[in-house]
Amino acid sequence: MDSIIHAAVLGLVQGLTEFLPISSSAHLILVPKFFGWNDAFVDSAAFDVMLHMGTLVALLIYFRHDLWRYLAAWLASLRERTIGDDPNRRIAWLLVISVIPAALIGAAFESTFDTAFREQIAWIAVFTLAGAALLWLAERWGTRRRNLEAMRVSDAAVIGVGQAIALFPGISRSGITIATGLFLGLERDTAARFSFLMSVPVIAGAGIFKARTIVGSEIGASQAGELVVGVLTSGIFGFIAVAFLLRYLRGHGTGIFIAYRVGLAALIVAFLLSR
Repeated sequence: MDSIIHAAVLGLVQGLTEFLPISSSAHLILVPKFFGWNDAFVDSAAFDVMLHMGTLVALLIYFRHDLWRYLAAWLASLRERTIGDDPNRRIAWLLVISVIPAALIGAAFESTFDTAFREQIAWIAVFTLAGAALLWLAERWGTRRRNLEAMRVSDAAVIGVGQAIALFPGISRSGITIATGLFLGLERDTAARFSFLMSVPVIAGAGIFKARTIVGSEIGASQAGELVVGVLTSGIFGFIAVAFLLRYLRGHGTGIFIAYRVGLAALIVAFLLSR
């Protein structure tokens, strides 16, 4: 029963922190350590990635109309071999371009990141503070005047590189991509929307790749239950987090998340000192 509760808690944590700019990977590593949990399956990189499949479903449901429109536009551009003046085709190709850096870097170095920082949590404090600094600078320097239709190819490429850097736990995929969008002059909710849309193929690709590890191993009834509970919980709270953040950023800055990140880094340091 404890392992089911742990899976539900981590699903909740994943659902909330994947889309809020505070780093889901950092929280999924830290929560078991803070509470002293010792479950090899629940506290594994493979389980973490499968939790991302729950948040992927949340994205697919929330953005179903946008995703279908952009997919249809992209396929039409391939069929007709032209983008023309269609904004949907343009945005669809911008999303494709933004995925390339994370796909390449993730495929090459994912296993390294999986193991390098799960025990060295002092680095998570460093990356958490670095992410806070990026958001703070982006809030100060960004003009926040450009919408989705005003994005350029160079914007998509730069934001895509930002998404690749989010492999460092503590940086936050949504945090660095939103910050990069703000640096480029995007409106807050536009930066968040593009961040969420561009994460769909990356999360899907990582989940499918990691699923081989779980499918190829023997999973008992209890582990199957943990997986179902974790994925379901992450999906529910992921949907809530997406809806909340997009609405919140229409009228507020990211200051509350910057403050949270600083507090989390301080908590990590206190935890390390206490040991």
